Order: sequence, then structure tokens, then C-alpha cells
Amino acid sequence: MARDMTSLGRIAESTPDDRDRVVDAARAFSIVVVVLWHWTVSVTFRTESGALAMANPLHVVPGGWVITWVFQVMTVFFLVGGYVNGLGWARAHEGAEGARRFVGRRLRRLARPTAVWAGVWITTELLAAALPGEHRWIWQWFPGYLTPLWFLAVYALLITAAPLTATAHQRHPVATLALLAGLVAAGTVLDVTTGWSWVLWAIAPLVWVFVHQLGYAWRSWDLGRRSLPVRLGIAAVGLAALLLLTGPGGYPRPLVATIDTDGSNLLPTNATVAALAVFQLGLLALATPALDRALRRDRWWRPVVAVNATAMTIFLWHMSALLVVIWGFEALGGVLIDAPTAAWWAQRPLWLLAPAAVLAAFVALVGRVERPRS
Repeated sequence: MARDMTSLGRIAESTPDDRDRVVDAARAFSIVVVVLWHWTVSVTFRTESGALAMANPLHVVPGGWVITWVFQVMTVFFLVGGYVNGLGWARAHEGAEGARRFVGRRLRRLARPTAVWAGVWITTELLAAALPGEHRWIWQWFPGYLTPLWFLAVYALLITAAPLTATAHQRHPVATLALLAGLVAAGTVLDVTTGWSWVLWAIAPLVWVFVHQLGYAWRSWDLGRRSLPVRLGIAAVGLAALLLLTGPGGYPRPLVATIDTDGSNLLPTNATVAALAVFQLGLLALATPALDRALRRDRWWRPVVAVNATAMTIFLWHMSALLVVIWGFEALGGVLIDAPTAAWWAQRPLWLLAPAAVLAAFVALVGRVERPRS
């Protein structure tokens, strides 16, 4: 562990001056928010069938849906992904690296930690199935455990398409964004006016391509360094679109599924996610000058480096850490509370600190799989 910390210190100290640290901070922030949300904000309880469920209790907080307009960070993941993939493709193109090698190299960064995680879980499941007695597979007793992994599948597809989408941005940046936005808008109008459910599933991939494409624009147009009116304008356009879609448009205001809301803006992904991405990109651009100054200081930059060094490991294993704590909690006679009562709020420190300790152990064991060798 000491050697790992020394390595992280060297990475922090050797960061080039021209590196956009705000992008790294946005990635680290996203990872931390996802983990803390699943551990402490979701109401994790057992249903009548004995399965585990995770519901968001924002309905008990007046105006709680506003929180999701900042802390629904899956859009930030894809904005950062577009920024990083655009930069990577530009460098690969300059170095005469082909599309196949570029895609393969970036997919391997996802595949290594994912393979370790999947291997451990598959082995555990098979061993449990071989024991005497009834066995329930993980997707039977806690389907929510696998739900966040849709991100990996979508992101892998975006990486595979990056040579095409990045080239489209290089040649026709405004036209490409406008075309994607137009297709999403047309699908949204059809959904609102006709109620055809298949329309949203048809435009869902286009929404994520649009968000990823915004990441290209973030980098190539240096949006964080543009004038204040430009940065304010980006945030204002996104906010106006969100208000329109969740008001007259009739889409749910929360950007996560909540106990009292029918349907979800993520499944299938609709235009509110595209609008959220524009709004959050504006917020990131507005915060860039102040964040960049803060991240030049070692005490702020080192935690960002530490999180990003094992970001995929943290993402993959944080639910496993939660399950270990749930098993231990119930084995000691604890009962999961199924509503955000005063007792539920009082338990929040437990559901922050205990999974954090378990996750730290997982990262120490398998985190090096993700870290670069040099």
C-alpha cells in the first residue's frame, strides 16, 4: 500500500501543466457520487419475496428532484468519455495508429478490471449453486446489483464508434451535434404526441451518442475557457430544455427513478438526459476557472489522482462491498428499514463507513489490475 501511495504521489507530481485537471476531477466526482448515492441515499430493503430492492426516497424531500439535476452523474461520465476519447483519437491519428488498435487499446482498459470482477462473481455463484439446498442467482435476489453495469456496455459501444464519431466532429462539429439533437427532438415530439413507446427506445442510443459528442465539443472548443456569457448560455439552454421537457413535456422531474414516480428518464433514455448533459456541461464550464486554480494545489489534486487510478475498480466493486455489509448486518440480527424514517436517517453513517472499509479492502486486493504499468 505504501508503494502504491508513493506511485500515486509521483503521478500527481508529474502531471503536465497543460492537462485539463477539471476533466479528471469531473470523473472522480462522478465515481464518488455514484458510490455514495447507492450506499447512503437509496433505501435498500427486502421485498415480500426476500429480494433486495433499492428505491430513491427523494419524494420525502421538498423539491428533492432538483438534486438529481446536479447529482445524476451518468451524463458526466459520458461527457468525460467524449473528452478523453476525442483527445485519444487525435493523438492516435497523429501517431498513425489505426482505428482497430485504438479501439482495442481503450476497450482493454475496461475489460481487465471487469474480467476480474466477473470472474470472482461467477466463481462464487457456481460454488454457491453446488452447495446443498436451494440456490437463487444474483439476478433473482438483487437485480439492482447488475443494473449499473449497463453503463459499461453503452460506453464500450461508444468507444467502438469513436473513430467514426470523432472524425465526424473534426469535419462537421456543429452539423453533427445539430443532426443528433434534431433526431432526438423529433423522436421526443413523436413520443409526446403519439405515445408510441418504441420511439423512445429508438432514440435512446442517439441520446448517448449526443452526450458523448458534447464531450468532443468540450475539448476541441475549450469551453471552460470561453467568455462568461458563452458558458452561462450553455447552462441556460440546458436548463430551459429541462424545464420544458419536465413541465409541458410531461417527463418526470427527477432524473432518477423514485418511489412515487412512474417510469424513468433513463430506461428508456429520453431527451431529458440530453438536456441534462447540456446543463451540466455549462455548469462544468462555469466552474472551470475556480476548479483549475484549486486543482493546482497538491491537497486537492492528489485525491483526484487516487480515485481515478482505480475508478473502474471502485465502480465495479462498490455494490459488492455494500452486499458484504448487508449480509453481516442481517447475520448480526439487523433489519433493513424500508422507508426513510428517522431511524433510517440515523443509520446513514453506518452505511457510509462500513461499505467504505470493505471497498478499500477490495481495491487493495484487485485495484492494481486497472493501474497502468508505467
